[in-house]
Amino acid sequence: MTWDEVNGSEDMIEEDDWRLMGQEEDLCGVHLRLKPYLLGYPGYDHDHCEFCWQKIAAFDYPDAQREGYATDDNLRWVCQQCFEDFKEMFGWKVD
Repeated sequence: MTWDEVNGSEDMIEEDDWRLMGQEEDLCGVHLRLKPYLLGYPGYDHDHCEFCWQKIAAFDYPDAQREGYATDDNLRWVCQQCFEDFKEMFGWKVD
């Protein structure tokens, strides 16, 4: 699915939202699953939302979320708020 195919709804976040930084190249139309944080890279114990940089962690960090929406390879994470804000704009497939 392309950016133009999913970017037609009138009730979406504005295209100049500060959180939009070119993620459509990697995240448009991908499959996401809500899950507890899983380590994606060896030695990493947290990651950040691809949009707002909210920390998503395997352990208790101050202000960190313990779960988020992840790609199938667990390398890209989206916090719950950004998922809700951008799900239609990006046309995500979810379980």
